Amino acid sequence: MDKLIKYPQILKAILTKHAEICDHHPDPNVEKLLILDEERGHYIWMALGWQKGERIAGMTIYVRIRDGKIWIEEDLTEEGVATDLIQMGVPKEDIVLAFHEPKMRQYTDFAIAS
Repeated sequence: MDKLIKYPQILKAILTKHAEICDHHPDPNVEKLLILDEERGHYIWMALGWQKGERIAGMTIYVRIRDGKIWIEEDLTEEGVATDLIQMGVPKEDIVLAFHEPKMRQYTDFAIAS
């Protein structure tokens, strides 16, 4: 299967899994939003609300498809989205750890696209 068809399916499955796990321990003051823009290749799981008088508005996961690769822009999960992607059969050379500065990516086992 073509990776531009397969990768959106994989990303949707991974983010949906994370959202479902979080739904088991809901916080009534903080919404967990799953935003899947498959047409433009953006996949976001974020929190929005209030907690102890503080505004919560942040992305837990932001992944996008760019130039045929999966770019992990933000990942605040414990195990890491890259681990999930590898387990789903995505090769490391198609995963960019975009949260690392471009010059530092050469020291990872993943794609070094800039």
